[in-house]
Amino acid sequence: MARMERRDVLKLGGLASLTPFTPLTQSSDKPSPRRRAPDRRAELYGLLGALPDRRRPIRGSKRGETERDGYVLETWDLDLNGIENVPAYVARPRSVSGRVPAVLFNHSHGGGYKIGKLEFVDGRSYLQPTPYAKALTDLGYVALCIDHWVFGERSHTSESDTFKAMLWRGQVLWGMMVYDSLRALDFLVERSDVDPRRVATLGMSMGSTMAWWLAALDTRVKVTVDINCLTDFHTLLAKKALSLHGVYYFVPNLLNKFTTAQINALIAPRAHLGLAGLRDALTPVEGLDIIDRELQQVYAAARHPERWKLLRYDVEHQETAEGRQEILAFLQRFL
Repeated sequence: MARMERRDVLKLGGLASLTPFTPLTQSSDKPSPRRRAPDRRAELYGLLGALPDRRRPIRGSKRGETERDGYVLETWDLDLNGIENVPAYVARPRSVSGRVPAVLFNHSHGGGYKIGKLEFVDGRSYLQPTPYAKALTDLGYVALCIDHWVFGERSHTSESDTFKAMLWRGQVLWGMMVYDSLRALDFLVERSDVDPRRVATLGMSMGSTMAWWLAALDTRVKVTVDINCLTDFHTLLAKKALSLHGVYYFVPNLLNKFTTAQINALIAPRAHLGLAGLRDALTPVEGLDIIDRELQQVYAAARHPERWKLLRYDVEHQETAEGRQEILAFLQRFL
């Protein structure tokens, strides 16, 4: 959007005077036309540092499977990146006939480095009581969740040390996380019980950010649900609130190329549901207003205004019971 429009919004929230600097390219950048989306995806991917070959073969070995709470849980060791093993869970309904819809679930951060993919099967304090492994398999979906770098079974090195070591090598921690998610999607759609034309991604907090980055970069994702981390970068900067997000969140040169809304515009016209807390400091309301307004315009121009929805609840950083109902209904409608 134009600089004056964005500054006007910030002024309304008393933020303009707090902004340390204005990105050089932000003043003229607008969400890119649909014909340029592939180029913009390539540009976005190019910001993620030195990544492994996107075409390298994926290998995996299944440790085993168990029945729990009405579904079957498979435990896998995946070779997604050629650097370190990626432990994963696949949850599937007890009986699957043919190919069914699938969901890539992205776990959150929350300082729970030992948790990782356990969030998928055990839940988390800020999520609703029914874990997503059960909620999704109850709908008849197959769902996958991996341990990301520095989480779960991959929490052998701290986030800070991993970020710094990667930076020395020309890598970006968030880029390596996104790469693993893209390759996890490759693994998921190759399963014989998955319909590759009906794939969604969702997550809370860090998992929310992963959901919209993944969908922006990969058009195989048909439905995106992000819970409580649709953060406008420039508003966060203006509020001097960068410390609220972990170091994993930061990508070099990003603000000179993209706004949050411009990344999310690459998801259009595919279905996208965002959920936010009005008292969540990680997603300032002024920034939500900016993103919502711009994405409403993008989806209207694509003639699918019904495929974008942002729901706001009077809570902090948590999923609400009403939000969970909306999420499951949205998946059933568009997946």
